[in-house]
Amino acid sequence: MPRQEIVIRNAREHNLKGVSLEIPKNKLVVITGPSGSGKSSLAFDTLYAEGQRRYVESLSSYARQFLGVQKKPDVDDIEGLSPAISIEQKGTSHNPRSTVGTVTEIYDYLRLLFARAGTPYCPRCGKPVHKYSVDEIVDRIYRQHGGARLEVLAPVVRAKKGEFKNVFAALRKKGFMRVRVDGEVLWLEEEIPLDKNKKHSVEVVVDRMSVQPDRKGRMAEAVQTALQLGEGFVIIAADGSEDMLTERFVCPDCDISLPDIQPALFSFNNPMGACPDCSGLGSHSHFSEELAVNPDLSVRGGALLPFRGRQYMMYRLEELAKKVKLDLDAPYKELPEAQRQILLYGSDVRMPLQFERGGEVSEYQGRYEGLLPWLQRYYDSTESEATAEELERYRTEDECRTCHGTRLRPEALSVRFWGKNIDELTSLPVGDFYEIVKQHQNDPIQNEVISQVIVELEKRLSFLVEVGVGYLTLKRRADTLSGGESQRIRLATQIGSKLSGVMYVLDEPTIGLHSRDTGKLIGALKSVRDMDNTVIVVEHDRDTMLAADYIVEIGPGAGSYGGEVVQRGAADEFRKTNSLTGPYLRGDRCGMVRSERLTLPKERLEILGAAEHNLKGVDISIPLNSLVCLTGVSGSGKSSLMYDVLYRGLRRKLDADYRDRPGRHKDILGWEQLKNVAMVDQSPIGRTPRSNPATYTGVFSAIRELYSQLPEAKLRGYASGRFSFNVKGGRCEACGGAGERRVSMLFMPDVYVECDVCHGTRYNRETLEVKFKGHSIADVLNLSVDEAMELFKDLPRIARKLEFLQRAGLGYIHLGQSALTLSGGEAQRVKLAKELSKRFGGSTLYLLDEPSTGLFYPDVARLLRILHALVEQGNSVLLIEHNMDIICSSDYVIDLGPEGGSAGGRLVDCGTPRELAERGRGYTAEAIREYLHVFEKNGKVKSDGTARRKK
Repeated sequence: MPRQEIVIRNAREHNLKGVSLEIPKNKLVVITGPSGSGKSSLAFDTLYAEGQRRYVESLSSYARQFLGVQKKPDVDDIEGLSPAISIEQKGTSHNPRSTVGTVTEIYDYLRLLFARAGTPYCPRCGKPVHKYSVDEIVDRIYRQHGGARLEVLAPVVRAKKGEFKNVFAALRKKGFMRVRVDGEVLWLEEEIPLDKNKKHSVEVVVDRMSVQPDRKGRMAEAVQTALQLGEGFVIIAADGSEDMLTERFVCPDCDISLPDIQPALFSFNNPMGACPDCSGLGSHSHFSEELAVNPDLSVRGGALLPFRGRQYMMYRLEELAKKVKLDLDAPYKELPEAQRQILLYGSDVRMPLQFERGGEVSEYQGRYEGLLPWLQRYYDSTESEATAEELERYRTEDECRTCHGTRLRPEALSVRFWGKNIDELTSLPVGDFYEIVKQHQNDPIQNEVISQVIVELEKRLSFLVEVGVGYLTLKRRADTLSGGESQRIRLATQIGSKLSGVMYVLDEPTIGLHSRDTGKLIGALKSVRDMDNTVIVVEHDRDTMLAADYIVEIGPGAGSYGGEVVQRGAADEFRKTNSLTGPYLRGDRCGMVRSERLTLPKERLEILGAAEHNLKGVDISIPLNSLVCLTGVSGSGKSSLMYDVLYRGLRRKLDADYRDRPGRHKDILGWEQLKNVAMVDQSPIGRTPRSNPATYTGVFSAIRELYSQLPEAKLRGYASGRFSFNVKGGRCEACGGAGERRVSMLFMPDVYVECDVCHGTRYNRETLEVKFKGHSIADVLNLSVDEAMELFKDLPRIARKLEFLQRAGLGYIHLGQSALTLSGGEAQRVKLAKELSKRFGGSTLYLLDEPSTGLFYPDVARLLRILHALVEQGNSVLLIEHNMDIICSSDYVIDLGPEGGSAGGRLVDCGTPRELAERGRGYTAEAIREYLHVFEKNGKVKSDGTARRKK
């Protein structure tokens, strides 16, 4: 009998301290604990990694060459393991061609549906276009004209000028006797004079007969002949009426031909269906005058932003100004259009230029190519990632003028099903599309295949609604989704795949999810479990823990203070324990830390008429010098308001050189009260493994400077650059400072092994001989923030930056830890620590996107103290949050909604958390009221909503 538990023996991956435990199979299991305690090390780096490794090892060597090679986790043994699937927070795809529809495969079913059951319409006149086979035409004739006498005609000329003598001669030669010219039947043996300056229509009479059952063969032969002569068209004239039928998709009125309707016609990734202008992207990326030019400055004063610091370009412009009329000292916005065009697109005027090589200066006749062509050429030719990233600042994406963002060619958009084309359906929120499918599910459909496709569509759409992403559209680009949205979409896809006997490992699936939708997500997780799967979830959400079959708490602390199993068991058993989780589930403890202020400051930031994306022209008033929470269900418009409108709009006002286009709004008032605005989101702090917390926060520069001042370094003449692993000198040249080397396995995937020269230290032997308190520069990179703080506590310049990492709850991460291994929440807190270390001196607005990601309630309390401290220093904090600890700890709440997508974008309510709870408008107010009730009942919250602080 198969084992009913997953048995782990002595797991030592990362900070795990010989963890041994049994996890029940086919259950919903939550792994919880403080940030950095080892939850992900157990769930992903041990259980998932070993399950994946064993599955790959079971395949043939041919199959393994297409799969990644994974090293064995540091664990003695794991029994009862199933094939593993990981659903992490990372984005679904960075490919601009990937959409929600393609990722979930719903778009594939839609393409099949339109190809098999769609009705084409003429792109010009909008009339339906049908095609028929010979048998269908004959059946139609017998169905509509049984017993009648009719004519079968072939249209050989349709509304064209000419005498057509050669046409008549050819028809005579083929044995035809009659033609109909402009509605009049004439004999071909007679002369047919036509005015060559007038348009004429000519149809040859193929056959005349009565529609009798014994003449079906003759009828089919006549129709076939007429289709050949009429290039796919046949006219059936009977009972004083006429039908023009065709075996091709051609509009008889406009003579516009449509291609065969196949699934490929509706694919924007296939040349057959993609818009020929944008190749199916729906947009064009190009360098923009708006982003590359500051119109308030003169050319000499730096109006052309990319040319700043490039003296040779200024020299060219000065030489050009001698040849043509070009004012370099007037503000750019006051220049005539002709001069602006020269600055942007160049001039053919030749001028003397100088070229220096090897110390020798030579002159030649050259020209000024223009700012935008220069940017494009420079961008296309550069091999430097840093340079390309710098130039990206001046690029923008505009909707394709041909397809208007639909990505498809007109022929694909002319096909309709349920009265809509495929772009109109994919532009609907998933929830609305789901309702349409349900309405039509029982429609009488002849084709059984189409019926099955509609059933599959209904199921997959329902799964997306079930996991809380019903506000998204199927055409939404996958690279614009948040980590939580991507994870829930993959979860919905897995539910649709109906796999069984699998172990699913998920990383905080409630991220970005309003408490209203948590119940739906839990139901989805249970659906996966009920298909005989084991679902392991790393989670801090109280509702998810209460719904779990089994809970494992890792701790008791973070980093070296964690890595142990503190408690395990069913949720009911956990309520009785006194670990961190037990009191939280009972409602005895929470992460709330409220400020003691009684009244809000009078200073306000006013956003007027915000209308970006789904925002409905809302006016928002934000108290300054306060901690303000922006709440609402997923898709209600929070990110559009905070990032697209507020951040970009404020940057435009505070920084004259900032050129990104803000989201649509009328105005922002009160911005003069701010000195800075800082966006702290969850995007990675670096794109390469070389990026790490030490380099990002700048503390490594101070550490390298310290090492260069040590006696041994001075004796050897080492500067601070000697201690960088990114430049030649002190780094190991065998691995280029990476600490590992790529080994080609020929028919197997390349593997990365520790460098056998530096043994993973990144530096050469001479550099490592310089030590501070017994630690080489490589040893320092391997220290956790807490350990480094102890080492450098007497050096204020270094200790100050480390202190902010500690205060952000990151004492457990290593200074040299690759940025690619940090979660979205960890990356955001590293950015927050960097911002905190800057000496802005107040009047800064900090914008944060779900900073509670990855935090347990004690960590949330620590974060709240940091945020309140920022406010006490004269700053303002606005954050998007769903965590009730933070929402109820804020000074002010702005709730958007009431729903997501097109049903959102409105202001539901605003005020203090207590005021929202009392008024009861919307889902957030209900959640606040319920949360305060739980913790008030247990004495953890005062009646005024202020958390009781420990003395």
